[in-house]
Amino acid sequence: MPFFTVILVQVNPGEAFTIRREDGQFQCITGPAQVPMMSPNGSVPPIYVPPGYVSQIIEENGVRRVLVLPQQPEFHPGGHSPLHHPPPPPHAHLPAFIPHPAMMPPPPHLYTGMAGGDMSSQYISQYHPAHIYSEQGESEPAVYCYVKLLPRYLICTLSQSTPGSHCYVSDIQARGAVASWVAPARPESENVSVEDGRGPPEPLSYEVSISPTGKDGKYTTVYCGEELSATLEDLRPATDYHVRLAMSSCLQGSPSEAVSFTTSCSEPDLPNAPRKASGTKNTLVLQWKAPCDNGSKIQNYILEWDEGKGTGIYEECYYGPQKQYRVTKLSPASRYSFRLAAKNDMGLSEFSEVVDLFTSCSVPLPPFPPELEMTGVTWLCMKWQRPTSSPKEDDINYVLEMEEEGSVCLSGPPNVDGGSVVSCYSIEVSGPQSEESREVHQGPELDCSVGGLMPGKTYSFRLKAANKAGFGPLSERCEVTTAPGAPEQCKAPSTTCKSPSCVVVSWEAPPCNGAPVTEFRLEWGAAEGSMQVCYSGPGLSHEIKWLLPATNYFCRIQAGNLAGLGPFSEAVLCQTPCSVPAAVNEDDGSRTPPLYSPSSCLGLSWEPPCDHGSEITSYLIDLGERQPVAVGPVTKHIIQNLQPDTSYRSAIRIQALNSLGAGPFSHTFKLKTKPLPPQPPRLECTAFSHQTLRLKWGDGPAKAAASDALQYQLQMGDKSGRFLSLYKGPCHTHKVQRLNESTSYTFRIQAFNEAGEGPFSTVYTFTTPRSPPVPVKVPKVERLDDNSCEVTWEALPPMKGDPILYTLQCMMGNSEFKQAYKGSATSFHVQNLQPNSDYRFRVCAIRQCQDAPELSGPYSPTVTLSPQRSDVAVGAGASASGSRAGVESNRSRRSMTDEQCAFLLLMVFAVIAILIAFVIQYFVIK
Repeated sequence: MPFFTVILVQVNPGEAFTIRREDGQFQCITGPAQVPMMSPNGSVPPIYVPPGYVSQIIEENGVRRVLVLPQQPEFHPGGHSPLHHPPPPPHAHLPAFIPHPAMMPPPPHLYTGMAGGDMSSQYISQYHPAHIYSEQGESEPAVYCYVKLLPRYLICTLSQSTPGSHCYVSDIQARGAVASWVAPARPESENVSVEDGRGPPEPLSYEVSISPTGKDGKYTTVYCGEELSATLEDLRPATDYHVRLAMSSCLQGSPSEAVSFTTSCSEPDLPNAPRKASGTKNTLVLQWKAPCDNGSKIQNYILEWDEGKGTGIYEECYYGPQKQYRVTKLSPASRYSFRLAAKNDMGLSEFSEVVDLFTSCSVPLPPFPPELEMTGVTWLCMKWQRPTSSPKEDDINYVLEMEEEGSVCLSGPPNVDGGSVVSCYSIEVSGPQSEESREVHQGPELDCSVGGLMPGKTYSFRLKAANKAGFGPLSERCEVTTAPGAPEQCKAPSTTCKSPSCVVVSWEAPPCNGAPVTEFRLEWGAAEGSMQVCYSGPGLSHEIKWLLPATNYFCRIQAGNLAGLGPFSEAVLCQTPCSVPAAVNEDDGSRTPPLYSPSSCLGLSWEPPCDHGSEITSYLIDLGERQPVAVGPVTKHIIQNLQPDTSYRSAIRIQALNSLGAGPFSHTFKLKTKPLPPQPPRLECTAFSHQTLRLKWGDGPAKAAASDALQYQLQMGDKSGRFLSLYKGPCHTHKVQRLNESTSYTFRIQAFNEAGEGPFSTVYTFTTPRSPPVPVKVPKVERLDDNSCEVTWEALPPMKGDPILYTLQCMMGNSEFKQAYKGSATSFHVQNLQPNSDYRFRVCAIRQCQDAPELSGPYSPTVTLSPQRSDVAVGAGASASGSRAGVESNRSRRSMTDEQCAFLLLMVFAVIAILIAFVIQYFVIK
């Protein structure tokens, strides 16, 4: 019995131990691991290692360990001295390292091992060692154990700084994309070398996996191979995907950092066929559900029909955004074919399956009883009239039925009359499955008609004759089967709700009356008087789909055979169960005004969806990466803490909830926050007076249109500190009037636009100046003598305690005005006048301010002192009053002269106007 020795081969982290099994397959054991090997003779087999590595054999507790480590000087692992070094290969032609296991010849037997702990559980079936012959011809057993050091870039994650470490996605389409990558560079130790006998490196294998549920979601492998690109197919449009790459050789590498991409939008999916919501004999109301929009909101639907011609040629009958349409002006009891397509910004979807819908027909009134027109031996001719009050446009078909009263029994006289003439016959009949007989006829006739029989049943008849002696014996039975009839009335059907939108109707076959039932007709409708045939066939059940939850429906069943259709069963009420709410639709603003929202908020409003029988309790607003917001049973909400002037096109959607659960999400809301409100402009005073202030702000025209986006609000403070609005509009200037003199006023301004009202500016203070005195009335002048006169004027009251001074100016002839007096008096005695000279006088008031310079008012109108003429001076001996009268008379003459000039100008203009009118009348009009 051979003696076996267990040898442990230690594989370090990042390395691999490759062996060849007995079946010829290679087994790669990755580190860290301890591989137990078995030696049949107790010797340590030589371990051949790659250049730059050495094998160390240590012994612990009677167990030998073979360590393959990078070559380092004076290396003693674990504090143990090496016990044995593998000798060099005995022959120069025998390489010390075999680069790939496929190049080595398969030995008869080989030892294998497994990494792990328990030795007994890892025992591998033994292998007999091959023989390697030394130069002396001796043979020694050897175990071919190969330690392959894998390249570092294969066991590192691809997110490190190795070349080609990321996957790149290009050619992104709606349902596909191309992922590509660059092969990483191999280290020099992996390159092919003829001198050291190493073969080509193993090819790298790449594995591409993709996740549609987020970066940390579940990944699905879509490609595995050695190519440097892969086509990603069967993707969903407008969907975020994450793709990552992993490489492997003998070891599986860690995946790279996930790369995200979003597929393009596309045309909508194939919609479902429209369904009939209701209808009459001349109209059909069609409804449909929106298909998946594939990232682009559905703008319109195209509904086509064949116009009831049945030629397969379809014409457009509706184009619009609604999800239902009423088709009018149809023919009663007619079939129409419809198909539907959806359209968004990316294009038009394929048309749905064709659905055939029928209009209802009005039930005609009962016709008058038919009349017998002619008869023949084997035929009858009947006629009847059209029912009264039937619409002329209705095509009425007629069904003429003939009821057979029963079977006709023919008989002849008996062969033996018993010596007396037969005077009477009696016929007895027994029903199906019954031995009891009843007499149905008695009389001398040789035939009779038996009525009241059931259709499709077999009856037995017996006949007996009577003469003067009485009735004779009964004849043998004659069995006759009546003609089949229509089936009897079906029992009420039963309904089972599979879901809020699907009901299964089942029924039982009624008695067939002699002919098997070949057809059942199921009528279904939302009202008991407007049910339509929804199924016709031999089945005993039918599934009805596309129903509305929490809705009452009625149904009844009818059976038919070769003899005709039986009566309808009783109508059954079916109420579909409640369901989760329908999808929420965005409010288009026609019902409710848009919500005001500042720049950091978004106002949402939506239409309440159909609750499907259970009251809506709340809404859930999905904000994408943000925490969802739950609100009560409202139809508007303001989302806060958003970025101004930012578009949110694919992150906001709403779903309704009731007691049964959450309904489907709505389409994504395409919203954008407003920009920040404008900052206030700088306010300045451009003109002022003692009663007005002209204020100006911003850059722009003084007058602007009311439709300008940017507008302003100017406010002025009052004595209590409140600010009152003075102006609100787009202009850039404003004049503040009716102010008090020498008073300080406070102002502030604010700008606003569609984004909202901006902040108020700082408070500006502007002060009105003191008002100057009012003009003095025309002074009066009185000549005292030839060389002097006295000028007087009216006094002005003090202005807020400031005294009033006066300045009198005098001008002789055409010279300049010179100051003749300044003071507080209201008269002045002018002397040293020159005779024969004109003098003009004027007065202005001066406000003598206490803490400011003097303010001069405007001058009064001038008054003239003319020289005295000689005739007046000699003859008149005029007094002072006469002189004053002369001054007034002079002014009056000069005033009259001005009036005369004005009148003259007016007359000239009148004459010119008359001439122009005459010229136009004569030359132009005529």
